[in-house]
Amino acid sequence: MKRTLIQNAIIVNEGRTVPGSVVIEDEKIAEILVGEEKASAPCDEIIDATGCYLLPGAIDEHVHFRDPGLTHKADIITESRAAAAGGVTSIMDMPNTNPQTTTLEALDEKFALLSEKSAVNYSCYFGATNNNYTQFAKLDKHRVCGVKLFMGSSTGNMLVDRMASLRNIFGGTDLLIAAHCEDQGIIKENTDKFKKEYGEDAPLSLHPLLRSEEACYRSSELAIQLARETNARLHIMHISTAKELSLFSNAPLSQKRITAEACVSHLLFTEEDYRTLGARIKCNPAIKTAKDRKALQEAVNSGLIDAIATDHAPHLLSEKEGGALKAMSGMPMIQFSLVSMLELVDKGVFTIEKVVEKMAHAPAQMYEIQNRGFIRKGYQADLVLVRPDSNWTVTADCILSKCKWSPLEGHTFNWRVEKTFANGHLLCNNGEIDENYRGQELRFR
Repeated sequence: MKRTLIQNAIIVNEGRTVPGSVVIEDEKIAEILVGEEKASAPCDEIIDATGCYLLPGAIDEHVHFRDPGLTHKADIITESRAAAAGGVTSIMDMPNTNPQTTTLEALDEKFALLSEKSAVNYSCYFGATNNNYTQFAKLDKHRVCGVKLFMGSSTGNMLVDRMASLRNIFGGTDLLIAAHCEDQGIIKENTDKFKKEYGEDAPLSLHPLLRSEEACYRSSELAIQLARETNARLHIMHISTAKELSLFSNAPLSQKRITAEACVSHLLFTEEDYRTLGARIKCNPAIKTAKDRKALQEAVNSGLIDAIATDHAPHLLSEKEGGALKAMSGMPMIQFSLVSMLELVDKGVFTIEKVVEKMAHAPAQMYEIQNRGFIRKGYQADLVLVRPDSNWTVTADCILSKCKWSPLEGHTFNWRVEKTFANGHLLCNNGEIDENYRGQELRFR
């Protein structure tokens, strides 16, 4: 039984930051040593983590790995390696693939693909449609992370827009319902208006007006109303506006049935960035104002926002050509999500404890993931060593996503992901991925 000692680290876990060491035995955390405490028995391998912070691996509950059917732009192998390089040890994949993950057969096929290809731990969502709610009772709640509901049309067009269907979905499962909330009627009105003025496309700067604050608010408000009526477990993804925050509570996470997610892109960018980054930051819902970004950042700290994810959604650069109506929406973010949030720590926006809470602890709690998301004795050793004061610049040759671009190209980070461990296995070592390792299927209580 191999024992690995990660020593002389600064451990960040459950609101505390302390010097210490961790012993990994097989796949699990066997000992957590504070200060100068020594391991109870000799270790076969010693990793000196002097100068590094040891964090629980990030859990990204919102990714689009494009597999099956859209693998010209991304696939599970490439994107899971990008995740590992970014300190993300578990992912939950979205259903808008080809075929869509909206039948039990497609769900089984998705799990088989993830088992065969994913370098990190994984689960996937079952996609809701206007009429497949009768299948919800057949889902294994210990395997499936949740039901994904598109209340606004996005890539793959899985829009659910009938009120009767929405009521059946909210009343038809005790699984977490993860919702994309944008009011399609408002978006259509805005689209028609811009087409009259600009023709078949419109300037990118109009994207936040096309997919407007009101479109987001109205849809989120409706989702919350339906969740309250049915006592459903609702998680609203990628909140993008200050106005929506009034819909949420900052009660302790353990007391919530309705939770909210902010994405890295909405915490980093504002509408001003369209001038320099163009369609590279076009996503749904749209990047909005500096005021919205500030409100989202403050909501992370106050507890109105419960988790930080990426909505990692690669496209080829050729698919990102055009304006607000033609360029595809979505960007690859998973490889640089953790270091981006640590950069906001340096800027005084968040504490490092808050980043760990929102990117590891909270997803584990919300989804009731077994034995992950924390540095606790007996938990799976999903860990990441990050080093501050280690400048490096994002260049195309270091991007592991298949699309080979990032809106962060040319940006210099002060934090580096040095080592990523999944289930006690050294999966990524200074950017080098163990290409033979495969992650485990997540289990939910």
